[in-house]
Amino acid sequence: MRLSEIASTLNADLRPGGDDAEILCVSAIRAATPGSLVFAEDAESFAEALDSRATAIIVSPQTSDTASDKVRQASDKSLLLAPQPKLAFAQAGRLLKPTRPFSGIDPTACIDPSATLGEQVSVGPFAVVEANAQVGAGTRIGAGTVIGAGVKIGDHCQIYPRVVLYPETEIGNHVVLHAGAVLGSDGFGYVRDANTGEYLQFPQQGRLIIEDNVEIGANTTIDRGALEETRIERGVKIDNLVHLGHNVRVGPNVVIAAQTGVSGSSTIGANAIVGGQVGIGDHADIGDQVILGSGSGVLTRKKVKGPGVVFWGRPARPLRQYLKELAALARLARTSKQEEEL
Repeated sequence: MRLSEIASTLNADLRPGGDDAEILCVSAIRAATPGSLVFAEDAESFAEALDSRATAIIVSPQTSDTASDKVRQASDKSLLLAPQPKLAFAQAGRLLKPTRPFSGIDPTACIDPSATLGEQVSVGPFAVVEANAQVGAGTRIGAGTVIGAGVKIGDHCQIYPRVVLYPETEIGNHVVLHAGAVLGSDGFGYVRDANTGEYLQFPQQGRLIIEDNVEIGANTTIDRGALEETRIERGVKIDNLVHLGHNVRVGPNVVIAAQTGVSGSSTIGANAIVGGQVGIGDHADIGDQVILGSGSGVLTRKKVKGPGVVFWGRPARPLRQYLKELAALARLARTSKQEEEL
């Protein structure tokens, strides 16, 4: 792809260092070769990029201005000036990523006659598409995947091998589901018989809805609603090995890191960030733009509010308070040790 085409698509200001070069790939600075596009976010990385073998550099106008005229004149690198270089680099990476060719339907796939497949749908070996399922145009279904009865999948989704979508699950457009994800399974809800001590499953008959542009990591599981719905709103990014219980609602553009567990009927507000190995109790309410640090724990029915506030610890509390408590505990430990020595 020509550099001028990339600049036009990214709405970046092109400062050519020579001809309108062809860009073959994005690259780390140290691994760059001719035809590579790299990015720099500070003066140090910009100097390293100018000295690399890359053909072009994405950099902010402010960082570009830090290099001396002598350095810029000595370099034959083309510059793409963008206010958010890392974001522009990611967008360029998507542009330059090779598109996997349409592969059609593998002869070993099992597709129910009542299922509906849009144009250019690819279905891998031994995949199963059950009755009345609907698959949108351009969607790719990996080997061994099971699409349950009545499932609805939007356009241009990427479903990797061995994903399981339980019946009636709904998936939006441009959704990515990584290998081993299980969506729409029964929630962990039981009622105990006080007389016998036995547990009876509470009805798990709600829906799971995944909105557009969501990405769900490998071996992540999301339960269907009990009587209502579980909903993952548009733009959410979920890491590997995450579990979301029944009736959970995750707001738009939330990021959830690996090994996090969210109990039933909890909500996570828009643009929140949830670190790895976070535990959230049932009916908890995580506010918009809240940041939960790795290993944090939110108690049942707890409300965690405050846009941009970082919470840490078990139970989770504002980071400043948590650090003060750690410092007080350290002082107490030192005092206790000194008393023992005396």
